[in-house]
Amino acid sequence: MLAGLQRIAVPFVPEITLATAEQPWELWDASGRDAPPFWAFPWAGGQGLARYVLDKPELVAGRRVLDVASGSGLVAIAAAKSRALTVTATDIDPDALDAIRENAAANGVAIDVAELDLATTDAAKDTQVVLAADVFYQRELAALALSFLEAAARHGAEVVCADPGRAFVPAGRLEPIARYYVPDATTIENVPVKTVTVYRLRERAS
Repeated sequence: MLAGLQRIAVPFVPEITLATAEQPWELWDASGRDAPPFWAFPWAGGQGLARYVLDKPELVAGRRVLDVASGSGLVAIAAAKSRALTVTATDIDPDALDAIRENAAANGVAIDVAELDLATTDAAKDTQVVLAADVFYQRELAALALSFLEAAARHGAEVVCADPGRAFVPAGRLEPIARYYVPDATTIENVPVKTVTVYRLRERAS
């Protein structure tokens, strides 16, 4: 499934390699699919969150982790490398699920993979940590993602997410806990470096 992609070390997380498209939009054109191949390159938010998880392994070590909208599986792989008890990587795209399996195997980690629509707000009820990167880039998706993350928090999960300054970040519900300057492919974004903020979901006032 990853034929034609190159396995490279992630620029900001060189401990992890991913099958990566040198020209992702050409891959999209060749696929004939409606959805872009979000799984074929490391997004800046995912790089920042993966870096945070590797640098702060106590966040996930010995805990059950759910990574939502996983794409390539980068953040899930970082959680597995940080000794999470279990890691489940999820996406709505079947191609992403295949990419996650192959990327996890290439990095020598065990990850459960499952299809997940963020509208299913009870999916995180048995999870201790929920991770989410790059989920606030569209208005509708941002609202859906926030609803999912808030439901996970109500079930008792610690929620940590990351974003490179998209327009629909729900800043009032998030507490910044780290900031990184992440190199990014100019074939994906229009700048070579993105400022990525890692957030913890704030508790709602009682």
